[in-house]
Amino acid sequence: MTAWTFEPGHTEAEFRARHMMVTWVRGLFKDVHGHMEFDYEHPLASTFEGEIDVTRIWTGEADRDAHLRTPDFFDVDSHPTMTFSGRISERIGDSHYKALADLTVRGVTREVSLDVAYLGQWETPFWEGEETAAPCAASASRPGRSSTAMTSEWPGRTSCPAGEWW
Repeated sequence: MTAWTFEPGHTEAEFRARHMMVTWVRGLFKDVHGHMEFDYEHPLASTFEGEIDVTRIWTGEADRDAHLRTPDFFDVDSHPTMTFSGRISERIGDSHYKALADLTVRGVTREVSLDVAYLGQWETPFWEGEETAAPCAASASRPGRSSTAMTSEWPGRTSCPAGEWW
């Protein structure tokens, strides 16, 4: 089993959420740290874990980012990070897998299913002491905010519209 480190300069978590039930808003978290134990020959023994700095959310709109940091959404004063840990659960192709991850947002942990693609590996001259890169891409199903403690009160409503994220 080979240990791989998520290189923060080349790792990000993106999300998409409905805004006012009219349009999609996209954003990302660039400060993602973690590691993965992965062996191409034995992928079902692979595990991963990491942490995302929620305080550095970016959607391209400073006022919206500030609002997303409040208790209405991520509540970064109380929950400055999201954490995840999981394992590859199924091989569905030569370099494609299903994974299950426990994602903790605002202190609430839910299981998220991921589609993972292993993009190969190659020698790289870019990182001193690190000679091999092995990128992966993962995408998640989109749980509604209500399933991840991401609900908030809005005037005239009992909770905000069920948005989708990540």
